[in-house]
Amino acid sequence: MSDAIKSLSMRLNPVADKPVATPSREEAEAAVRTLLRWAGDDPSREGLQDTPKRVAKAFRELYSGYAENPDEILDKVFREVEGYDDIVLVRDIPFYSHCEHHMVPFFGVAHVAYYPTKGVVGLSKLARLVDAYARRLQTQETMTAQIASAMVKALVPRGVAVMIEAEHMCMSMRGIQKAGALTLTTQFTGVFKEDPAEQVRFLTLVRNGRG
Repeated sequence: MSDAIKSLSMRLNPVADKPVATPSREEAEAAVRTLLRWAGDDPSREGLQDTPKRVAKAFRELYSGYAENPDEILDKVFREVEGYDDIVLVRDIPFYSHCEHHMVPFFGVAHVAYYPTKGVVGLSKLARLVDAYARRLQTQETMTAQIASAMVKALVPRGVAVMIEAEHMCMSMRGIQKAGALTLTTQFTGVFKEDPAEQVRFLTLVRNGRG
């Protein structure tokens, strides 16, 4: 692994991966009641009585990525692939996430590719990796870099390319209120970073068959 990739990996070790003290479910539900009052509603009214319980349960699902270990997701590599060493691309992986600034959803698709060296990983594992980082609080930029870093660490490929396209509800629902605006982020390593032609190939394959 190159010094640049090692540096990237070190910078992206998320604080979220470190164990933190978890409040009780009762404390979480009490916090929801406080926010309901802050919003101007009465948490004791009939329609909101079970809302704190539902929100606490939903949080477990929406932020289940904190319980996922990216290293374990990519730990099984298939080495008997008849010498295949060309690009592997999984396109249009849907995801739903929440930004760390407002805890408002952003959603879209991820495209991930790599050039294998020691073998390939199951295609579903790449979708699981996207989910593991999407179901946390972070920025789209961080999520893009974390996916690439995890693939570099686990697969030791000749190169990794990650592109994420997403709409952010913090832009659509609040603030500037520009519905439909998309944010695109990319992360290239290895041959994808060194050779512009490889970036063009990746982008062409991503766009192929669209529209």
